[in-house]
Amino acid sequence: MSASTPTPEQFFDLAFAFERTAALRAAVELELFTAIGEGAATVDVLAKRCAASERGARILCDFLTINGLLTKEGGRYRLTPVAATFLTKSSPAYLGGTLAFLASPEIMRNFDRLAETIRRGVPQDGNTVAGEEQALWVNFAKAMVPMMMPAAAGIADVLDVASAGPLRVLDIAAGHGIFGIVIAERNARAEVAAVDWPGVLDVAVENARKAGIENRYRRLPGDAFKVEYGDGYDLALITNFLHHFDAPTCTMLLRKVGRALKPGGRVAILEFVPNDDRVSPPIPAGFSLMMLAGTPAGDAYTLPELRSMAEDAGFDRISAHSLPTPQTVVVAARR
Repeated sequence: MSASTPTPEQFFDLAFAFERTAALRAAVELELFTAIGEGAATVDVLAKRCAASERGARILCDFLTINGLLTKEGGRYRLTPVAATFLTKSSPAYLGGTLAFLASPEIMRNFDRLAETIRRGVPQDGNTVAGEEQALWVNFAKAMVPMMMPAAAGIADVLDVASAGPLRVLDIAAGHGIFGIVIAERNARAEVAAVDWPGVLDVAVENARKAGIENRYRRLPGDAFKVEYGDGYDLALITNFLHHFDAPTCTMLLRKVGRALKPGGRVAILEFVPNDDRVSPPIPAGFSLMMLAGTPAGDAYTLPELRSMAEDAGFDRISAHSLPTPQTVVVAARR
């Protein structure tokens, strides 16, 4: 075939993508990467270490080698740098636990009837923002700290919280709480009020206790659109939340948050922000499909769209800052 002749490789790659998710999830569950990192390199040893059959261990390891997470030489398997960094439990950057949310049944089943969702424009089932407490979000809070830690540190850097003096922080849809917790760790005079469902806040408070800042961390349990926040806050955090809703709803929430801030108080909005073409960069742009599958009106918003929401809600001095993650933090000040 000539170089210009199309092949079905891309089709098959997409058609069998579910196999890669299942293999990754199985390897994490079996602690396969951790076992290899600890020196188990052959099928017989791995099978014993992971309580698996030799047939299963061999086929899984070969599949992971094909897909670039392992190398194989003379029947011995080794970790690639990506696997060693993100998939062994001894690594401080371990991400395997996030699969408990990212590949959970609640998330995966949102895609079972995607064609019907596309026809309707909204999911028939599986609304992840139904206005009531869901076990899904407790699961999120327990699983996602490692994935969110780099963004939390990045936001604290952008806001220069260490030198900000006393801070009253309002953390909307706090989840695991790590965004507010990192700020309180860096600023001993920061106090955090966290808004989320009661079961989710149990996880956040436990994380605050582990960080040693529980005495400066309080709960505001309930629906973020209905809870009374109080006022006089210096800073509000809205992280990974606006994408669940349409633009008018986001603007309404931003107005409510603005009323809770002091004049000149800032809001930090963390989002997957695609370019205006809505097809790049791949991860932020592709996030729209997740919102189509799981929410009635959510989307990945471009920077002009986020800027328009913030301005309509009474904010100015709007700036965008790239993070060491696929996300962007947008900072704005209350007029």
